[in-house]
Amino acid sequence: MAATFHFTKDTPPDSMFSDFQTLNRFQDDLFSQLTQYALEFLLEPSKSSRLMSQLETFAADNGVGAGGLKNVFKSLLALPNAALKKSLSPSQLYDDLVSLGLSEDKAKGLSDQFEANLGALSRGALGQTLMVNQLVDIEWKFGVTASSSELDKVGNTFLQLKLVINTGNGTKNVFLELTLPQFYSFLHEMEKAKSSLEYLS
Repeated sequence: MAATFHFTKDTPPDSMFSDFQTLNRFQDDLFSQLTQYALEFLLEPSKSSRLMSQLETFAADNGVGAGGLKNVFKSLLALPNAALKKSLSPSQLYDDLVSLGLSEDKAKGLSDQFEANLGALSRGALGQTLMVNQLVDIEWKFGVTASSSELDKVGNTFLQLKLVINTGNGTKNVFLELTLPQFYSFLHEMEKAKSSLEYLS
């Protein structure tokens, strides 16, 4: 009979089982380092660039392929992330890790670290839930300043954005006007947010 899991109603994909088999081959101190990265990222999901550089350094220092490590890390990260979202206990997290094929020692190490950080992780998850306003729609227009009382402003490119945001009590429109450098900075922040979400999804 197939194992049942706390973190999902569905059977996890085969790739997840093989990722945890791969994690079993890491020495305990290296596995502990990866779990620390995962928990740090869950505490501060906006620091995706820090996580990327940590994984690249880890791969280089330990002779591991960076691409393969990222896939394995995604599976590792998925469990404590799902445990947070579904309010699983550390023992339920442990059961799921063992069911996925992780050794009991490593599963205990991760669930113990999860339990030790549970207060901060829960506060962080709650804070994100309260702060997040869902972006429903976005419209934009490019323009060029044709005339201005300030000569150096003529010919400058700008971007007008209209963001439609779901606040939980209906939607509201937010209007922004950005210069080209501001727009590129905004785009860079959006890309960082996207990579954070991809790691968490």
